[in-house]
Amino acid sequence: MNLFRLFRIISTTLRFGLDEFILGHARLRALNTLVRGMLFWRHFTEPRGVRLRRALEKLGPIFVKFGQMLSTRRDLIPLDIADELVKLQDQVPPFPAEQVLEIVFQSYGKAAHEIFAEFNPVPVASASVAQVHFATLMDGTPVAVKILRPGIGAVIEKDLALLDSAAWLLEKLWSDGKRLKPREVVAEFAKHIHNELDLMLEAANCSQLRRNFSDGRLLLVPEVHWDWCREQVMVMERMEGTPISQVARLRELGVDIPKLARDGVEIFFTQVFRDGFFHADMHPGNILVADNGRYIALDFGIMGTLSDTDKQYLARNFLAFFQRDYREVARAHIESGWVPKDTPLDAFENAIRAVCEPVFDKPLKDISFGRTLLRLFQTSRRFGVEIQPQLVMLQKTLLNIEGLGRELDPELDLWKTAKPYLERWMSEQLGWRSLLENLRSEAPQWGRILPQLPRLLGTYLQRDDATQLAGELRRLTHEQRRQTCMLWIVAGLLGLLGLVELMSFTVWLLG
Repeated sequence: MNLFRLFRIISTTLRFGLDEFILGHARLRALNTLVRGMLFWRHFTEPRGVRLRRALEKLGPIFVKFGQMLSTRRDLIPLDIADELVKLQDQVPPFPAEQVLEIVFQSYGKAAHEIFAEFNPVPVASASVAQVHFATLMDGTPVAVKILRPGIGAVIEKDLALLDSAAWLLEKLWSDGKRLKPREVVAEFAKHIHNELDLMLEAANCSQLRRNFSDGRLLLVPEVHWDWCREQVMVMERMEGTPISQVARLRELGVDIPKLARDGVEIFFTQVFRDGFFHADMHPGNILVADNGRYIALDFGIMGTLSDTDKQYLARNFLAFFQRDYREVARAHIESGWVPKDTPLDAFENAIRAVCEPVFDKPLKDISFGRTLLRLFQTSRRFGVEIQPQLVMLQKTLLNIEGLGRELDPELDLWKTAKPYLERWMSEQLGWRSLLENLRSEAPQWGRILPQLPRLLGTYLQRDDATQLAGELRRLTHEQRRQTCMLWIVAGLLGLLGLVELMSFTVWLLG
């Protein structure tokens, strides 16, 4: 079955003439001539961008998602291709209305007209995994209904199996295969795309993101109507706005475009560093802008999560980059295990400086991120940097954010916009407020440990074989000492702060 799918991929590539992208290099000129001679009957009238888009649509959701990501990187691909790939964001051919109504009936055990006062079988948006219909609940509430494509799970499983096989070959045949961990990357991607196949999970993601931005200052997220959500159907609040790609229309509405670009950066870093929970599919087809200039998020099938360790490590690297402290960047990579422990610090620092220094103090329009990424890749190969699979979705989202920033405001300085936010976050994480918050959260643990000590000690003294109890007692005692030490540290810091305030007040009186 996988061989049949592989054959279909190759035949589709040849049918739409995509071999010109693969065989266009000068080194492959002879092979290109051979292929053209063997397929002499082909004649293409459509532009290459149209052919690429149609081929990706034909090959299915994973390929469509690849095209969606490429469409945001106009700095990396020709404009004629980027303009055509934009259509993949919400203009994928829909599936028939008969199948839509059948899925609704299977999900609820009732026909659509028994659930909704109105239901439009013509979709307002059609994407690679699902499509969206407008409807009205029986109580008159306007809603958006997302419906999963029929049979999409089987197609995705075949493509994932092919990707895993290709990754295995890559590990075996390429010298950098093991370092780049392609099978782990595929496994991470598979986890996220499997989540997209259960709309109850997407509804939960939507609800969590809405709660994280409940103040509505920067980001609006639709409310989930849980009573009508099923694995194949998700019902949510209908959101009204202008697609963020329609910049001219936004200007007509009076939206401050430079502020919109800065708000997008703040939303991203807030999701990553405050919440550790971020929208990982931020292409323009998933973003609207309200008339008041606030972002509206859509499509929550792919969300990324980061641990506290990940967040602190990333913030440490970002701040070091912003401050041009390349030695700290190199040290962070070595201490985290991203590069071998015996990597020479000075040499690694100099290599990072050579890649990153040209980026600073330039607007986005003057930065060649393609060249920067290429040089970073070459540097990583030289020093054995390992790709971290758990951060693949974050890296993909960063690509989307950069592309979106370029579209909105080419003058936006991504680094200067993000630096104050990261400095504030690091201060909150490492300052005295964070210490007090950690002590407050640990207080219940102290309450559990203290009452157990006498009982455990008495039990231990009454038994001959008390190795396990002794270990438990030592653990609890060590924990108690640690918590007591932290308490004394906080008390000392507060006392020191009070002394400084008293001295300042005395100096003011005497002065």
